[in-house]
Amino acid sequence: MRVRIIFKLKNRGAYLPFHHQHILAQFLKGVLVKGGNEKYIHYPYFNFSGLKGQTKISRNGLHYYSSLVTLVISSADQAFLDYLLEQVFEFDDIQLGNLEVSPINTEVEKSIDLTDEMKFICISPVVPSKAAFNDTEGKRFILPETDEFSDLLYDSTMQRMESTGLYSDEQMASFSKFQIVPDVAYLNRLREREKKFARIYSVFDMDVKYEVRGYTLPFKLYASKEVQEFLFNCGLGNYTYKGFGMLDIANANPIDRTEQYSFSKELVTA
Repeated sequence: MRVRIIFKLKNRGAYLPFHHQHILAQFLKGVLVKGGNEKYIHYPYFNFSGLKGQTKISRNGLHYYSSLVTLVISSADQAFLDYLLEQVFEFDDIQLGNLEVSPINTEVEKSIDLTDEMKFICISPVVPSKAAFNDTEGKRFILPETDEFSDLLYDSTMQRMESTGLYSDEQMASFSKFQIVPDVAYLNRLREREKKFARIYSVFDMDVKYEVRGYTLPFKLYASKEVQEFLFNCGLGNYTYKGFGMLDIANANPIDRTEQYSFSKELVTA
């Protein structure tokens, strides 16, 4: 399930860094901690996008000029999403980096029928390797066309799915089919133009800064429907609960995919 939080932007022209997932992650973590429900304070099975709106690029980052900005949050657990939205709408004003915003309403994305062969795009970078303190393994470049790239993401996916406790041993054993096939033509075009599809990003955990390599590229995923649904709802790779690895369907029209959800400023305060 995916919901969109629509915020009113109060200081148009303010900016965020190009990659601002850590700012959003800190805000959402703070919201969950303040809410006080121990079940959700460390809940990892959700994902979120960057902040969407009309932007202009400068040396400082992304300047937002639209009156409204949007954050997409996804999880397979509707109860968690409802709880998170309740906590967000407790605030009249929110500071996200340099942006001053106010939550005004929510939308839900209509469900999508997934099959065992899907083409995805990356809304946020996919991180195949975990970082470790004073270790460069998390930053190592891995060719997306190789089996190692797909295998690392398969291992991460299986570990996360098993840890949910929602799948039986028989189901987990049936999820052996898994192959990521990047769009090679897209990668070659970027290489010819000397543009990057993989960059180093910062991840913060327990006040420690780590660096990881994230990849942004279109790809086909061959996997069972249950696996496709888990990744679409909860993200692909590592640090998904920190805003990495959010996927979307390739060539989908976002305008036709939403409808009003029960959480709006008017409904919450009524």
